[in-house]
Amino acid sequence: MSKINKNVILALLTLTSSVFLLFQLYYYKHYLSPKNGAGSSGAKGSKVGNNNIQWRAVKKFLKLASSQDMPVFLIDPLILEAINRDFDQVKNSSYGSVLECKYLCAKRDFTTFALLDHLLKNEENWFQIAERMGFQCLKIQSKDPRLDGIDYLSGTEIPLHYILKLATHAIHLVIFYERSGNYLWHGQLRLKGHSDRKFVPFRKLQFGHYPGAFDRPELLQVSVDGLEVQIPKDLTHFLEEVPHSRFIECRFKEARAFFQKYHDDISVEAMMFQKNAKVLLHLAAATLKDLGVRFWLSSGTCLGWYRQCSIIPHSKDVDLGIFVQDYTSDIITAFQNVGLPLKHKFGKVKDSLELSFQGKDDVKLDIFFFYEETDHMWNGGTQAKSGKKFKYLFPKFTLCWAEFVEIKVRVPCEILNYIEANYGKTWMIPEKTWDWKSSPFNVQPNGIWPVAEWDDVIQLY
Repeated sequence: MSKINKNVILALLTLTSSVFLLFQLYYYKHYLSPKNGAGSSGAKGSKVGNNNIQWRAVKKFLKLASSQDMPVFLIDPLILEAINRDFDQVKNSSYGSVLECKYLCAKRDFTTFALLDHLLKNEENWFQIAERMGFQCLKIQSKDPRLDGIDYLSGTEIPLHYILKLATHAIHLVIFYERSGNYLWHGQLRLKGHSDRKFVPFRKLQFGHYPGAFDRPELLQVSVDGLEVQIPKDLTHFLEEVPHSRFIECRFKEARAFFQKYHDDISVEAMMFQKNAKVLLHLAAATLKDLGVRFWLSSGTCLGWYRQCSIIPHSKDVDLGIFVQDYTSDIITAFQNVGLPLKHKFGKVKDSLELSFQGKDDVKLDIFFFYEETDHMWNGGTQAKSGKKFKYLFPKFTLCWAEFVEIKVRVPCEILNYIEANYGKTWMIPEKTWDWKSSPFNVQPNGIWPVAEWDDVIQLY
């Protein structure tokens, strides 16, 4: 009897072990297999399903946004780069037809979306709904820089960023504000003293390390990993903007202090010049944008933006800088076609190139071409009557966006170094007597053009 009982027990144990092993194999195949997205996020992707935390967080967020009539759009560079590589395939896919999770399921800490500020509605309501859906929410707001020039509104705070965390993944919602220059702006993500700095790994955010400016994108609705998502239609252009989007605000408070000390020139002549200069700058910016040529505010025009947020009324011209490698002969033709005849052309592409165009009422547009050396940059100048050459040295700089006279323009990011190189430490003091050959702090003689080259390097019209 004891022997039979032992055999029965042994058989039961063997059967139980077999059933448990089969259960483990089934569970691994259907829940933990890499092809289902739990252990891998390779190029082939994984099956779309709620077992992927990134995909699930995005799905819940899109459901939340849709229920609150908030038309968010995807701006995450890593995901958009992958979509751009397969753009035709993604554009032609239909909702629910995708079996593989190729874009949203890759392991990462954040997925980034954007929303236009005027479409942000019922914040308190959607925050409560988000929390009921399982999100932990964080709002980051700061002073509205557009109101810094208005005393009674200065200090008004606006929402800039929202972080919605679901388990180990977070949605980063960036609020884009429409600015007067017909572009979109977002603010810097600055945590306040009481904020939980361990809420998410903030340093890994793609947006918010600094303010940014973007062209207004046309949006396209596509199906991404089985979810309906809006993305910028011109993905290549948007992705090119991201690393060069840094924005520098005009210093409105300092400009107010400047005018309190030195007073604004409100004479008819000064106001007429500023009006004509603004029109000329808008025309020049549009013309160069159509050509795809980068430019930035230089010399007196740059000083006016940085010091007083306006055009210096006694400067009498508009000054722009262009890297010489971006020069094309189409620039001259394009400006002539919009009614700006060439006034003079000095130098040549390899040395000290400078163009000047005649605007309305004797307002000139001067374009200086910059050359890069190992440890500095420079632009040249030429005296027509003597053939003397001059060189203006600047520390190396990169380009940022700014707003000036209601238009988005570039300025040197290292703006103070740029200003001080040209105008010295006393740049805050207006100087109405200015000799371009001797007044700049960074000017130095650069020889004389050979007489035989004068017909080519000194052209007056």
